[in-house]
Amino acid sequence: MSNLYPFTVSKDERFFDKLGEYIGDVFYDILPDKGYELRDEQIFMAYQVEQAFQKNKTIFAEAGVGTGKTFVYLLYSLFYARYKGKPAIIACSDETLIEQLVKKEGDIKKLEEALGLTIDVRLAKAREQYVCIKKLDELSNTTDNESILEVHDNIPDFVYDQSSMSRFYPYGDRKEYPWVSNKDWVDIAYDPLQQCSTCDWRHRCGQTLNREYYRHAKDLIICSHDFYMEHVWTKESRKREGQLPLLPEASCVIFDEGHLLEFAAQKALTYRFHADTITQVLTGYMAQDVREETLMSMERILELHDEWFAELDMHSEDIEGSIRRQVTLTDKAQKIAKTLMQLVDELMEQLVFDSELFTLDQYHVKMIEEYLEFFHYGLSILMKNEDGVFWLEENHGDLAFVIMPRLVEDILRKEVFSADVPFIFSSATMSQNGDFTYMMKNLGIEDALSFTVDSPFDYEEVMKINGFTEKEEETKFSAIKEDLKKNGGRSLVLFSSAEEMNRFRQVIQSEEMPFPMLFEGDEEISKMVEQFQREEQTVLCSYHLWEGLDVPGDSLTAVHMSSLPFPPHDPVFDAKRRHAGSAFEEVDLPFMVLRVRQGVGRLIRQQGDAGVINIWLKPTEDKLKETLSSVLPVSVEWSERV
Repeated sequence: MSNLYPFTVSKDERFFDKLGEYIGDVFYDILPDKGYELRDEQIFMAYQVEQAFQKNKTIFAEAGVGTGKTFVYLLYSLFYARYKGKPAIIACSDETLIEQLVKKEGDIKKLEEALGLTIDVRLAKAREQYVCIKKLDELSNTTDNESILEVHDNIPDFVYDQSSMSRFYPYGDRKEYPWVSNKDWVDIAYDPLQQCSTCDWRHRCGQTLNREYYRHAKDLIICSHDFYMEHVWTKESRKREGQLPLLPEASCVIFDEGHLLEFAAQKALTYRFHADTITQVLTGYMAQDVREETLMSMERILELHDEWFAELDMHSEDIEGSIRRQVTLTDKAQKIAKTLMQLVDELMEQLVFDSELFTLDQYHVKMIEEYLEFFHYGLSILMKNEDGVFWLEENHGDLAFVIMPRLVEDILRKEVFSADVPFIFSSATMSQNGDFTYMMKNLGIEDALSFTVDSPFDYEEVMKINGFTEKEEETKFSAIKEDLKKNGGRSLVLFSSAEEMNRFRQVIQSEEMPFPMLFEGDEEISKMVEQFQREEQTVLCSYHLWEGLDVPGDSLTAVHMSSLPFPPHDPVFDAKRRHAGSAFEEVDLPFMVLRVRQGVGRLIRQQGDAGVINIWLKPTEDKLKETLSSVLPVSVEWSERV
């Protein structure tokens, strides 16, 4: 057992008894001897979390910043994984945050060094985080985009070398190409149209090699909530198709920032129809030998499909703070959808007949069959599901119609929380005054352990919160700019939307700032965070990093909240509002308060940290001053800015 644990377990001893003794030694003796502070909160958490592992229970571990909750769940999940012989899965709230745990200054590296451990930890990223060689190879022959051509030049030689003696290794992670903007990455990354199972590049594909690598992790696999939920929803269908599930069987699952899991579950169940996808799919098939009747059916589907998207586009409107456009589903749009369903049914029957008559490219056959089934099923949900939420998205000119279920608790109860493994929810903000009922109901959890632990930091001594009311946006942005200069950078500026961030960017571009200004989306996010932490006199501007960002020390001494982060008035949140007794009290206010509390938590990350937080309100939001003051760790000093 010594090669598995830093303690021995004899045949007549219980694993959990010895584990408890060791973890007690870790927190009482080993870590303090290494310079870590002894924290009563951490000891209390360790005892509570151990109960969940012993009893295979779900637990909500609500613990403030600085309590050391990550060390607690890492230690238990690590040794439980070795005890069970299956990796533990740690699901972070977002793809941009999974690198935080494994960075050089991260908690896993700290534990390895302090305890003399070697931890086998591997990252499982979403498919969109990997370059698609098929798309890249085709685009490299036609583009003059230097960023994309540089990616092509950095692809390993074995990908193009057909020699059987080549040594394969994982490559193609978005992080490996930090110079590529988010906009350019879309052109070369995996997308749902790609038929990986029949692709000629499959066995040399970076996504395939990375998946094979992380599946063999012995200790920890780190992924996002979205990816974990995609694994859950696709597990059975992948098995039926002879494919392995996206993730291996786990000994336990940790949901870091667990309060965000519900939305990840909703996203995983979405049906997304891109305006150009069916055109690409059918056009490729029409070039083959098929019957005249089949061609006419395809042409009719394409004609109606274009008409349908034109109708949806015409009756949609943009919403700031969201990529979702509100759609009014007109009678005409519904009629077209019904006709499309009938035509797709007929086409699928015709394709079966064509396959028996002609020799067809199986890549295209597989692609069209899968997409038509997906398209038909999605339309059927739209036509019969009154609780569905739908919207249009436009991303770099690509228009997509999206359908999502409003409620997911029944599916979660059956597909996730029925498993006989420990589920650990970790966050600083999950309960409503210590009551976890609301979150349990939304997630379909009927029975769970829970506890709440406050942060050990003396916020009154190390944090100051200022509150201001803006007179006009440009004046506010100028004030933020001056504050950044006074602080010598070292600041995080948080926005409610990408649009707001870009308006701020335009205002400050009138003069060159005396330090680097990093804007979310310009480069790969984890590289930007590394630069922000490494180069102290830097400013990071983001509409996304209200939570999960961990930058201790002098690199971050000021957080500016340019506006209160209310949820957008988009179809998802409007659906929640429609089914709430009081939309503002039950949807908007809790979301905003949670987001602000998370944003405040970015400032003080360790003992010795100190700084200031500036919160800006609109004139109509003055009535919320008392509410904000009551939920933040220190009182807010409200004043006027000239």
